[in-house]
Amino acid sequence: MLRKLGIQAEATANGLEVLQALERQHYDIVLMDIQMPEMDGIEATKIIRERWACGPKIIVITDCDPNTYRELCFNAGANEFLTKPVMIEELTAAIEHSETIAMLHA
Repeated sequence: MLRKLGIQAEATANGLEVLQALERQHYDIVLMDIQMPEMDGIEATKIIRERWACGPKIIVITDCDPNTYRELCFNAGANEFLTKPVMIEELTAAIEHSETIAMLHA
């Protein structure tokens, strides 16, 4: 989907690798899963917000129960919350909304 949108991406296997990738270079948006080995997405999101308060926008994409996890993700610092399966229109809207947030905070 990201290729169709003309977005270049780097994949990581877990939350620790997300943090390592952010140490190496700047990313505008992080697409975050909740369930990952080593460090889950909620913990990774909290750390991103601690280290890079004005850092990348975080869009959670998960198959976890939204009634349980939506608030946890937003409290951790996520900007958007999408449930799988994600339609390209939903992803596009979340990315555009995140870009709008970035422009408002710039």
